[in-house]
Amino acid sequence: MLACIAATPLLFSSPESNQIDPPWGCRDLHHRPPQSSDDPPRNPMAHLRGRTLLLPLAAATVLVASTIFLFAAAGARWRPADTGLPFPPAAFSAAAVPVTIAGVSSNATAAARKELSFLDENGHPDDPASGSDSGTAARCDPRAAAVRFFMYDLPPEFHFGLLGWSPPSPDSVWPDLTNDAAPPPRYPGGLNQQHSVEYWLTLDLLSSSSPPCSAAVRVADYRDADLIFVPFFASLSYNRHSRPVPPEKVGRDKALQEKLVRYLTARPEWKRYGGADHVIVAHHPNSLLHARAALSPAVFVLSDFGRYHPRVARLEKDVIAPYKHMAKTFVNDSAGFDDRPTLLYFRGAIYRKEDHGASKASQGMHSSKFCLNIAGDTPSSNRLFDAIVSHCVPVIISDDIELPYEDVLDYSKFAIFVRSSDAVKKSYLMRLISGVSKEQWTSMWNRLKEVDKHFEYQYPSQKADAVQMIWQALARRVPAIHLKVHRSSRFSRSDRGK
Repeated sequence: MLACIAATPLLFSSPESNQIDPPWGCRDLHHRPPQSSDDPPRNPMAHLRGRTLLLPLAAATVLVASTIFLFAAAGARWRPADTGLPFPPAAFSAAAVPVTIAGVSSNATAAARKELSFLDENGHPDDPASGSDSGTAARCDPRAAAVRFFMYDLPPEFHFGLLGWSPPSPDSVWPDLTNDAAPPPRYPGGLNQQHSVEYWLTLDLLSSSSPPCSAAVRVADYRDADLIFVPFFASLSYNRHSRPVPPEKVGRDKALQEKLVRYLTARPEWKRYGGADHVIVAHHPNSLLHARAALSPAVFVLSDFGRYHPRVARLEKDVIAPYKHMAKTFVNDSAGFDDRPTLLYFRGAIYRKEDHGASKASQGMHSSKFCLNIAGDTPSSNRLFDAIVSHCVPVIISDDIELPYEDVLDYSKFAIFVRSSDAVKKSYLMRLISGVSKEQWTSMWNRLKEVDKHFEYQYPSQKADAVQMIWQALARRVPAIHLKVHRSSRFSRSDRGK
């Protein structure tokens, strides 16, 4: 069609036929039948007027066509400005990794080696190409990871410093995880552990450059990352420092949150997408209380949404993570239907906080067919995950509960859900669970033994454990984040021209 437009001014006039003959390429568009002898004679003055009008029209058309061709030629060389958007994971081929990597062959050029670099266990850039004689050691490749993270090197007061750890030198931020003689700082025991999610995720990122390879790998440049991890131990900060200690007027936890907001919102990493690609763990329902509104564009990793406004946290944006269970995992469980004498077990939080309360709860769950999980001051509780690892079929009475990884895990295969309005009906609950046959219960029990690994926090993390499942859940958030960012930047170039 462009060729026809360009050729239009060059139409040939034929005195014999008194008509305009188009070039061969445009005959179908411009051809008109010859004049019949029966037709009335055409006005010769009309023909002259047509020629007079044709000349300026031809000149204008030549100008337009030339402009079109100039833009078309320039388009072959023009490229849009760099938007700073991270490359999608598919843009990197795991088969093209130029280093010796666990489970990946090496066949790329030296120039491709420096395409992505990641950080070692001490937070130093670890160039995949830097390995020489010792480079045969297997390394985890960012291109093969489900999700790539950039992690801020926040001062220790935000993370391991809350555990009493002190850096060995002023320029040190992280514990040395390569030193087997000095294991990482331990998280405090008791019920504090149930919200220790940020601790396990941070440890996994710090060691993500070495096998066993995680679903997440830490990269040195935030522009190479899919997401940005904020290593603030928010739950531990709340549990230990939420109340001011005289002569303090502001508790240390609140002061850290205010400092974190100032730090993040001033960073180019945050400004790039307005924080939409940041990940902040706030698993305790009361953690990050003073900063959650200011940091709400970020992806939160939470226990539930019970104490969050929908504008701050919601399922479409954030990720639900399991509590760290307090009951012991029932290893090699052979205690089937007939070996569990208790039909329904429940132990409230008050008794679980007693001395040996968790141990007694564990014993009770191991000997019960069903374990009751009731909503309390929040929709979720640690009891659910204690029941899962005890292979005691959970009976969930919590209308507003949100469950970890429910987009890939069908809880109805190993748990029973009861509406609150039904649970208060006389004898309803007992009739319901008494009606579950041995075969039905055994099917759920077997499924519990298959899925309990998804609720285990450990270091080093293992395939499909809680840490890896959380990384996978965050990876599934990346396309939606990119969609939101891309849509919001549609008119950014036009706005800059105003």
